[in-house]
Amino acid sequence: MTPRATYRFQFHKDFPFARAEALLPYLDRLGISHVYASPITTAAAGSTHGYDVIDPTRINPELGGEAAFRSLAEAARGRGMGVIIDIVPNHMGVAGGGNRWWNDVLTHGPDSAYAKFFDIDWSRKLVLPILGAPLSETLADRQIAVERQNDRAEIVAYGEHRLPIRDEDQADAETTPIAELLERQHYRLASWRVSNDELNWRRFFTINELAGLRVGDDAVFEETHALYFRLYAEGLIDGVRIDHVDGLTDPVGYCRKLRARFDAILREDGNRAYIVIEKILAADEPMGTDWGVDGTSGYDFMEEVSALLHAPEGTRPLADLWAQISGRSADFAPEELQARQDLLAWQFAGQLEGCVASFAALTASAPDLDGAITTPMLRRAIERLLWVFPVYRTYGPDAPESDRAIRQQARDRVERFIPPGEAFVVDQVLTWLSGDGPGDTALRAEAVRRFQQLSAPIAAKAVEDTAFYRHGVLLSRNDVGFDAGRMSLPIAEFHDRMVGRAERFPRAMLTTATHDHKRGEDVRARLAVLSAMPDEWRAMVERWRTETLGLSEGVEPADWYMLIQTLVGAWPGSDAAEDFVERVAAWQEKALREGKLRSSWEQPNTDYEERCNALAKTLIIGSEGRAFREGLSSLLKAIAPAAAANTLAQLGLRYTVPGVPDCYQGTELADLSLVDPDNRRPVDYPAREAALAGGRDAKMALLAGLLAARREHPALFEKGDYQPLAVTGHGKDRVLAFRRTHEGAVLTVVAGLRLWPLLTEGNRIDWRDTRVMIDDEPHPVAEMLADGSFWHRIDVTP
Repeated sequence: MTPRATYRFQFHKDFPFARAEALLPYLDRLGISHVYASPITTAAAGSTHGYDVIDPTRINPELGGEAAFRSLAEAARGRGMGVIIDIVPNHMGVAGGGNRWWNDVLTHGPDSAYAKFFDIDWSRKLVLPILGAPLSETLADRQIAVERQNDRAEIVAYGEHRLPIRDEDQADAETTPIAELLERQHYRLASWRVSNDELNWRRFFTINELAGLRVGDDAVFEETHALYFRLYAEGLIDGVRIDHVDGLTDPVGYCRKLRARFDAILREDGNRAYIVIEKILAADEPMGTDWGVDGTSGYDFMEEVSALLHAPEGTRPLADLWAQISGRSADFAPEELQARQDLLAWQFAGQLEGCVASFAALTASAPDLDGAITTPMLRRAIERLLWVFPVYRTYGPDAPESDRAIRQQARDRVERFIPPGEAFVVDQVLTWLSGDGPGDTALRAEAVRRFQQLSAPIAAKAVEDTAFYRHGVLLSRNDVGFDAGRMSLPIAEFHDRMVGRAERFPRAMLTTATHDHKRGEDVRARLAVLSAMPDEWRAMVERWRTETLGLSEGVEPADWYMLIQTLVGAWPGSDAAEDFVERVAAWQEKALREGKLRSSWEQPNTDYEERCNALAKTLIIGSEGRAFREGLSSLLKAIAPAAAANTLAQLGLRYTVPGVPDCYQGTELADLSLVDPDNRRPVDYPAREAALAGGRDAKMALLAGLLAARREHPALFEKGDYQPLAVTGHGKDRVLAFRRTHEGAVLTVVAGLRLWPLLTEGNRIDWRDTRVMIDDEPHPVAEMLADGSFWHRIDVTP
């Protein structure tokens, strides 16, 4: 069944399949066609997200197991609904001792039947960086012992890490000195601090608890995907969302193989599997149409619609204000460059060395290059390319056109960093990345793989998990997949992108909130208003800066300003209390540690974090923060109409432009969440059911109305084209209008954007002579948007 509209559930032991099944009547009334499930396979005990899979062959018993999942799927099917599941082909959870494949590798080393499942360099022992200190110190402190469980002797570190012991050492495990026993194993225990430099197996980003899978191997692919194919064949799922596809060796080949395997399964309902990928597209990066997928999981749309809501007039003034307050760059590019350099040196040194070594081996296999290119030259070329690489990764011979443009862009960007006389080394590396060039073909493939599986995490960790926490021009422009260097997207460009969606990916997922977002969709919508009022915002910030100067002593101005923006964006209303204080404190801790400037996960500066938390608490509920709260209340009241308009425009476009809209759990009502785990808090579903029945909440009412329209006219929304409509008059730059047509049905949409400059004292919108041209006739926008900021109509010709 083709999804009409999905609803994302985050499953965990406190929200199992049975809870979702009980909510199916609500989702059905709302108009949802498919439950979109977070990973359902067995994850690490107590996992709150499911991406740390320890057994992809079995449905997670903590969620209810296969019986409960089957009940959910069959109940959905009984209502004419379906299920899409999130799958994790890139990595597995290896902490806690629950992964039997990983344990078998630790027990038997390279002779394990599962050794080829993981991306391990067996030229030396497998490094396990689980110790809090060097091994000698840990042994001296007697933090490592041998215990027997289920008739097997195990190494136990700190009373929690249980590690298997080789079969041949079982008999004398308890009597052998522990240091000697460890020396015999296939793994080497080490301090967690050496992981960035010494790890000899691929992990997910910088997370030592997640080991990379070699899913490109046919046997690994079949073993890890058998459950999904069975569930699909039985009609229990209708498709999948692929997590972190760019982490794979060959994303294009993987997606094509997955499509072929699903297509080979003949179902009675004639369904063709729905496949979307978690793919972060850089600004203007094209997505290939030959991957065999329906599109991305929606971060690109989240960026497009968010940028559309922001006003271009805020670009320079807000950048200058940030630079003035923080003393940091007004532009994002220098922050990204520094973050890439930092992360490559601090957290990916081991992977970089492995990448350089692979290119050195390739160079040595090419006689013409013998003596011309040294290993240090290769290191300089590779690290400098990684500093500036414009996208997550390239794809090799399967994507020649897009890759060619990316490599040229990388070459242009790296020019200023190339050491004198070494440009030819950079050119040679880029040639190899194209799938061409001298040397052994197998060594070339390995070198290219290592580069591609390094460029992706460098982009993700440096941009989204570092630079976004250092750069605060406007926090609503810092989110997953966003281009923080661009404040606003022109309306004409948004139209062009939607035309492209209709032609290339009409079934791609559309989302504006996810389990990974850094700020809720309505936090971003509210903050976007500030881009349309830079002068008023500057005045307010300068007033607050003066009023809170004594309160913020010892807090860096940049962190003060990011806190102020966060309070403006996420302020829950007059009932702000201890709960909000705790939520903001959790956000501050993560923001400061991810930024890696004044604190970090490796060495937390708790004194500084406490000063920031104390400031936040004072501003939120302290008596000394009363003046701030009064000013905040006045500001929020003033911008409320424009913020509400952004919320409705964002939602309305998600359900009317080409694609399959997703509603992230709970966002039917106001989404004022912060970064995870805040965005995964329990959802008050009785309140949402009451709002749906009452029809008085504007966001819920618009959502339900559009879902009803999609249910009544599915072909129009699935197959309709996209035609921009011209707008004239006073507010022409504040209106987006388009129509979609299919077989006699016509959807017309008009949305108000960036409305702050048009608001009158009575909070009315001054549209004056603004007109939308429909069938060459001008229609007054004031009539269409009299009661809101989003208008739509469907006309059907008999």
